[in-house]
Amino acid sequence: MTHPSVRTELADGIAQLTLNRPDKSNAFDADMWQALHDALRWADDTPEVRVVILSGAGKNFCAGIDLAMLMNIQQTIQNDCEGRKREALRRLILQLQGDISSLEHCRKPVIAAIHGACVGGAIDLITAADIRFASADAYFAVREIDMGMTADVGTLQRLPRIVGEGVARELCLTGRRVDAAEAAALRLVNRVLDTPEALLAHARQVAAEIAGKSPLAVRGTKQVLNYSRDHSVADSLEYVANWNAAMLLSADIQQAVMASMSKTPAQFAD
Repeated sequence: MTHPSVRTELADGIAQLTLNRPDKSNAFDADMWQALHDALRWADDTPEVRVVILSGAGKNFCAGIDLAMLMNIQQTIQNDCEGRKREALRRLILQLQGDISSLEHCRKPVIAAIHGACVGGAIDLITAADIRFASADAYFAVREIDMGMTADVGTLQRLPRIVGEGVARELCLTGRRVDAAEAAALRLVNRVLDTPEALLAHARQVAAEIAGKSPLAVRGTKQVLNYSRDHSVADSLEYVANWNAAMLLSADIQQAVMASMSKTPAQFAD
């Protein structure tokens, strides 16, 4: 799959998706929103993809929504009927939410490798990822509050579950900048690497480790974790029982047991 806004590469079960508007600090225009959605669908549909790494080209990971796109929304939804104009705006917001949620809906784990600026809509993006790593030069800010708007495509829903309610409210209401070290302390990112190069190397190392596991078990683990986050313990236990009743008796268990006994790497089908 190729698209100028999101570059895709596939090797050894790892799909590298690179936001590719470096001259705009990878700010999201309409094309990039759609390209990201398409890239995640491609990763989900392609059996050879076992893990996804999401990174940004150039000096920054992502500067959020392109201000030109923000300013053109009025023209995009223009209609003589006020009700229809408002409905069009609602549909646009839901579409952008779906583009971000495609990280969660992708059955393969998504690792966000973050360097430089990660602000505004980029926070929506990374909070939908499964694992987040950052380089020491990374910084984070929920900038929507400074643009006179309420963040509406995922940050307010996902960030509190990652860093806690109090911290999330502070960050979302003040828009203050958080450096990589503080982001790690707040558990917004799992680990901080010295340089962007070390960041990508570490992300690939972790991705390779996951890619070597049973793909069915990896997909099931992500599915159950996502479900459990949004449901009670009792509901989630029943859900995983149903999942394993359907998926547990796979060839992957036999492969894993044989590999453990022979102390050799398991070879799993995609």
